[in-house]
Amino acid sequence: MKQGIFEIVSNKKIAKDVFEMVLSGDTSDIKNPGQFINIKLDGFFLRRPISVCDYDEKTVTIIYKVVGSGTDVMSKLNSGDKLDILTGLGNGFDITKSGDSPVLIGGGVGVPPMYNLCKKLITEGKNVSVILGFNTENEIFYEEEFKNLGAKVYFATADGSYGKKGFVTDVLKDLEYSYFYTCGPMPMFEAIENIAKTSGQYSFEERMGCGFGACMGCSCKTKYKNIRICKDGPVLEREVIVW
Repeated sequence: MKQGIFEIVSNKKIAKDVFEMVLSGDTSDIKNPGQFINIKLDGFFLRRPISVCDYDEKTVTIIYKVVGSGTDVMSKLNSGDKLDILTGLGNGFDITKSGDSPVLIGGGVGVPPMYNLCKKLITEGKNVSVILGFNTENEIFYEEEFKNLGAKVYFATADGSYGKKGFVTDVLKDLEYSYFYTCGPMPMFEAIENIAKTSGQYSFEERMGCGFGACMGCSCKTKYKNIRICKDGPVLEREVIVW
């Protein structure tokens, strides 16, 4: 974990209530796709944990949805504004277990961490499929970005306004794949668990206090021990999860 001051390069709306923010700063502690950062906002006691969408040596990209007062403040920040950020949080995805044809499943604000994961897997020569689930068409983002990486991209919308009508599992059940990676809400995870054909990794969305394992506020039970989602997760392998 590293604390640093980052400068906002850009902060723009990319879908209904969804924003993409690019920040410039020291990203050396971000090692794996699926890690997250923790942002300090003036006037708020707790930091805001946001998953990393993409990163390089100088910048980190995050995508967030305005769901409360904190993210509303974030949406009004401008280029040149500076933020106090903790980086290198969480374990991230283990890409060594993907096999040749992994499938990546993102639901809503669980889509962003799939992007850098997809990039890493394709760089390694994997045949990647991506399933993105949203409620409706105007919530969709990053379609072209995933396609430009070279992934096969499938969509599911609850109202049928784009892609397959239904849920990500309605697409997943018809695919063949070597392994799965997913991030999204718990009901989506439970549905995936009922039909998944292989091993896989789940990245959990959880309310966090500190974000680095000190407060025990995000602890949960696994088959072997209680773990902290922020420190020991947010990614857990399918085999250890107690549903």
